Amino acid sequence: MRFMASYDLMETMRNTQQWMGASALSFASYPAFALASNPMLTMMSAWGEVTERAFKRMVIKPDWGIHSVACEDGRDHLVSVEQVITRPFGDLIHFRVQDRAERARKVLLVAPMSGHYATLLRSTVVSLLPDCEVYITDWHNARDIPVSEGKFDIEDYTLYLVDFMKELGPEINVIAVCQPAPLTLAATAYLAEIFPEAQPSTLTLIGGPIDPDATPTEVTDFGNRVQMGQLEEMMIQRVGTKYKGIGRRVYPGLLQLTSFISMNADRHAKAFNEQIFRVARGEASDHDPHNRFYDEYLAVMDMTAEFYLSTVERIFKNSEIASNTFTINGHQVDIGKITDVAVKTVEGEKDDISAPGQCVAALDLLTGLDASKKASHLEPGAGHYGIFAGSSWRNNIRPLVLEFIDQNAGRKQGPKAKLTAVT
Repeated sequence: MRFMASYDLMETMRNTQQWMGASALSFASYPAFALASNPMLTMMSAWGEVTERAFKRMVIKPDWGIHSVACEDGRDHLVSVEQVITRPFGDLIHFRVQDRAERARKVLLVAPMSGHYATLLRSTVVSLLPDCEVYITDWHNARDIPVSEGKFDIEDYTLYLVDFMKELGPEINVIAVCQPAPLTLAATAYLAEIFPEAQPSTLTLIGGPIDPDATPTEVTDFGNRVQMGQLEEMMIQRVGTKYKGIGRRVYPGLLQLTSFISMNADRHAKAFNEQIFRVARGEASDHDPHNRFYDEYLAVMDMTAEFYLSTVERIFKNSEIASNTFTINGHQVDIGKITDVAVKTVEGEKDDISAPGQCVAALDLLTGLDASKKASHLEPGAGHYGIFAGSSWRNNIRPLVLEFIDQNAGRKQGPKAKLTAVT
């Protein structure tokens, strides 16, 4: 599994399925066939359309698609995406709302690097834009990064976060979603000890595995059931000949997608079967709920082998964050050094990926932080996705997070009573 041939074989299979879908759509849509109605051709065309779109999306980075935002002046203001820091493995980007005064609340969203692009947080960004200056980490697909750029493991990831926070300054309010929560906590502690003047104002950790053993789930307990040698043998391949990162050892996005889908195979099969019939009946559209969800869900990215393996070994197996023994370049990070940054944790009652108890464990590690600067929230009935992008986030969690920012930021961040409603 470690060789380029395995990687290229997966890409060949994906490419073949895309070609078969396109061919079926083109054949069944031949104008002459319309002279006589044929249900089989209608179904072939629908199958081809759904299949081509699905397999094509797997190798395309989704666009942010955030063109404008409504402001308090009653006008829609254009939104542009600007790069603040450009690095080989990830950028820091800013969503600038044109012709609008800079918002007092500055928010850095730390996006997961767990198989999907940062655009997974598109709706989170949209919900924050009316009230905040929004920045986000935009991680790159490892297949597109030449081997000459070197390695990228969890220590490198943490140092990227350190640099991003130093760039934005102490007025920034950091919100880490899911996978990066433990590393963002470590980055904040590193700043508290080494660069205290660059510490963020607040830190919000949403659904992250700070202590995976606090409430084990099938996902977080995976690291305890498999040996590292087995994991490397099964999951790690080398980027094939088609991409700039040829030869780089990665955990391929297509392999990750196979794992994602296998967890709920029946549900995904039913969703695609129903979509084919909707297309055949003329009831589907380019941006219907199915396409909106799967255009993002199927767009996967490769992770560097060292990042994936070090995450499993150090975060899940050795619990280095939970035991406060995480090191960066030989320097042990002490989470207890955080004394000035207000920290809030958010969990979902029905989160089956990072169950309640895993994220709130961060508060016990903050031995140097006054209790008045600690907060937690458990959202009733919410699953993993809902706590950062669904209705639970929009209606309940988002207002609580912004209120937490206003109460604990170093200076007045903006009018508390005029938060923009998000629908």
